[in-house]
Amino acid sequence: MHESEPCITKQDRDRLEACISRAAGGSRDGAQLKELSGLLARLKVVEQKTIGADIVTMHSRVKIMDIDTKETLGVTLVYPEDADIELGKMSVLSPVGTAILGCRRGEVVEWSGPLRLRRILIKEIVYQPEAAGNYAL
Repeated sequence: MHESEPCITKQDRDRLEACISRAAGGSRDGAQLKELSGLLARLKVVEQKTIGADIVTMHSRVKIMDIDTKETLGVTLVYPEDADIELGKMSVLSPVGTAILGCRRGEVVEWSGPLRLRRILIKEIVYQPEAAGNYAL
């Protein structure tokens, strides 16, 4: 796949929509749930076997760099219940997690942080389940 529009696998979209539905009742992450829901509505849905290896999907391990501070961080994008920042597992409901989902290696993404506009570069996709043929994650 060589299209430039952001995309998501059907499996990831379905699982994330179920996650949003479960959390919608009483979650403290209301703003992030709304942000993620809006993102899912904008992403092109593709089958797992056709998504490009340069796209951030759920369970992808990526290296990201803050454009302003030059700080580089390795993270794995996970569902909220699997998040553990000490292990580098970043929830898709975090501002960074939502921002990078569906984006490509080399892309700069931005969002409004509490103190300033944040900009990060997706430097590398170290592991993407679909590219590795792992469709069961």
